[in-house]
Amino acid sequence: MSTAVIIGGGEFPRKAYPRELVRQADVIVCCDGNALMAFLRNRYKIFGHSRREPDAIVGDMDSMRPGLARDYSHLIIRIEEQDDNDITKALHFVLDHYPDVDTVHLIAATGKREDHTVGNLGLLMDYAAAEPGLNIDMVSDYSTSFAITDSCELYLGKGRRISLFSPDNSLVLKSKGLEWATDDVVFDNWWKATLNRTSEDTVKLDFSHKSLVLIIID
Repeated sequence: MSTAVIIGGGEFPRKAYPRELVRQADVIVCCDGNALMAFLRNRYKIFGHSRREPDAIVGDMDSMRPGLARDYSHLIIRIEEQDDNDITKALHFVLDHYPDVDTVHLIAATGKREDHTVGNLGLLMDYAAAEPGLNIDMVSDYSTSFAITDSCELYLGKGRRISLFSPDNSLVLKSKGLEWATDDVVFDNWWKATLNRTSEDTVKLDFSHKSLVLIIID
């Protein structure tokens, strides 16, 4: 099995952990021209003297400069439909062309524009529902985000900041291992289960029924 990194057009990470995810990835896909430029600007700091190129550049190419389009024409996968954003197009490309990939990290998918950030975080829940066998998260300099669809135990470590979101206001989410239990939370607004903290190494979450929950940890 292998790991893919999809690089978006947001804030490219500067910290060691997300950069190491890029360095170790078996597959690297850039979303359009802005993501390619960010990758090239940071390539030396991540790979040293290696001339590592992305494996593909996927998107509608609305941010691709003519010179880059010429130099990287062999890697461009132009998808002009607008029903999906470029990150979703890139994810579909990875799953279609690299069947061994079981883990996907979304990098530079947040920052710069709040609307893109909120939209991309929401997409994590769609991906979790549509691809239950895929491990997918969104990693930045500030947090790691992922979605779950059913009861589970998460080894996160004691003392980590954690926020939980759900679009399902009928969900009863009982928890153990959080400083403030979520048992009585009604998910009728985004802030309802945010700014929590783990009180134990393992967090147990018990769903009243299968649903969607987005988790953001520091």
